[in-house]
Amino acid sequence: MRLLIGRAISALATALIPTTLTLAVLRSTGSAEALGTVLACEMIPLLLLLPVGGVLADRFRPERVALVADLVRGLSQAAIGIELLMGAGRVLDLAVLSAVAGVAIAFGMPAVPRLVVAVVPGPERLRMNARLGVATSASSVLAPALSGGVVLVAGPGWAALLTAALFACSALTLGGVRTAEQPARPRTTFAKDLAEGWREVRTRPWFLKSVLGHGVWHFMAGLFLTLGPLTAVKQLGGEASWVLIVQCGTVGLVAGVFLVPRLPIRRPLVAVQVAAALYLLPLVALALAANAVVIAAAYFVAMFGLGLLSPLWETVVAEEIPEGAIGRVRAFDQLISFASRPFGLAVAAPLAGLVGMTGLLLTGAVAVAGANLAAITRLPASTRPPEEPRPAAESPGELRR
Repeated sequence: MRLLIGRAISALATALIPTTLTLAVLRSTGSAEALGTVLACEMIPLLLLLPVGGVLADRFRPERVALVADLVRGLSQAAIGIELLMGAGRVLDLAVLSAVAGVAIAFGMPAVPRLVVAVVPGPERLRMNARLGVATSASSVLAPALSGGVVLVAGPGWAALLTAALFACSALTLGGVRTAEQPARPRTTFAKDLAEGWREVRTRPWFLKSVLGHGVWHFMAGLFLTLGPLTAVKQLGGEASWVLIVQCGTVGLVAGVFLVPRLPIRRPLVAVQVAAALYLLPLVALALAANAVVIAAAYFVAMFGLGLLSPLWETVVAEEIPEGAIGRVRAFDQLISFASRPFGLAVAAPLAGLVGMTGLLLTGAVAVAGANLAAITRLPASTRPPEEPRPAAESPGELRR
């Protein structure tokens, strides 16, 4: 329960940051270029340091890594809040503090899957991953309204301080989680640890194919989330039509993560890849200039697929990857995902201008379906040695208070 509460609070705090930063920078400067600089300063260290975070997640107890990461993010948000309340809001300061937060995210993110594996027994992981998915999805819906409301009533400085307080609560909650002591490992270099993590990826073709397929999914999501609102505003009746599409997608996502532990899924990896391929539906609907209701329905189905995909994928990886390598393996996974979507966002408009939006979206639909369906395979028989039973007090799922 501590794990679920802590991660739910952290997810809400994380989801508050983009709206708060956006409104703060626009209030201070009114410059889109300044906003892009501040947001990029968080993303760049995140992408560069994710592999480092994966190594740390496997070297140290994951709850400690996650706790420190939340504390650092809380301090960075507190500093942003204080600066904004003092009336400064300098772009350079906000960019540096955003970069600090990006470093903390890179270190903390790979520790979360490792923490779930260490705390939650195998048969219960799908349900826990689904609950974490519901918490994350709900946060993504609630956070913009909450952050925007606080900014309108009290200003962006107080919204940043609220975010800092939530990160502090998350850290205190995770502070009560205790995993079993890790077995002593031979001292190795960072490069060797990183190479061993890549070896775990390379020797599992099913994992690498799936991750590449998910990278195509994220790239096409970037295209859709750029071209979709532009089309909605110009051709589908205005901003309200895009709000309808997004909200239908959110409902689909929540429905997927809520239902996944209740569905009789016998081949989870097949379900994961088919669910990712469903993203072709909104791409085709947008390409064929369907009305807003059709696009919203297609996006509902696609995001329902994402709701199924995320908990199933987390569970499959936890079962098939050795616990001591999960941090590094998931860091490679997260790196591909996080790099692909911003790239799709950045190149959507130039590519649409070059080849035409219809051709681009139809090609993308074929790519996202082909890349993910081609990755469907049967999981090999596990080669992991059976774990020896441990006394109850030393169980990985034990929460010591």
